[in-house]
Amino acid sequence: MTLRADAPPQARVRRFGRSQRWVHRTTAALMGVCVATAACLYIPEFAELVGRRELVVRIHEWAGLALPVPVLAGLASRAFRADLGFLNRFGPHDRVWLRAALHRDKRRSSRPAGKFNAGQKIYASWIAGASLVMLGTGLLMWFTHLTPIQWRTSATFVHDWLALTIGIVLAGHIGMALGDPEARRGLRTGLVSREWAEREHSLWRH
Repeated sequence: MTLRADAPPQARVRRFGRSQRWVHRTTAALMGVCVATAACLYIPEFAELVGRRELVVRIHEWAGLALPVPVLAGLASRAFRADLGFLNRFGPHDRVWLRAALHRDKRRSSRPAGKFNAGQKIYASWIAGASLVMLGTGLLMWFTHLTPIQWRTSATFVHDWLALTIGIVLAGHIGMALGDPEARRGLRTGLVSREWAEREHSLWRH
């Protein structure tokens, strides 16, 4: 269903406010910078194309340090804190959703979801934990004079392989978003069609 600008108000529901959209956009931009600069540091063809390795390293470091800032700033918003609460609660309907997803059951009635479905909750928890690990290992790699070499070697191993995993997971996340224009509209404008909300998030009390 395509929402026209002149669609009646009853055809639309508000999914996200300004604070949630700002946090998502800013975090996505910083994550994109981290991924792009990491590719320039680890893929020889990109490194040769871009050059200026020292500058790329500094941009990567500062983008990584800034990554938690949008979420921390977003905590000032009641709406954002409410969404974090929804993401952190895993109920019986989420287990039903996961079973249906694992069995490739595409019937909407078999995939009940609140404001966020089980897949979104798992992704949010995983990417948050992975980002914290990346921040910690990155700091160990940055402040080389403060830690023994064994720690730095281990941190580098974890950082590199987790970065690859994050890249794969982000690609899947973007692919899912590309397949759902209404979800993208919700993050862009804050509004989604009522029909989409009732179909995809039947337990969401909007």
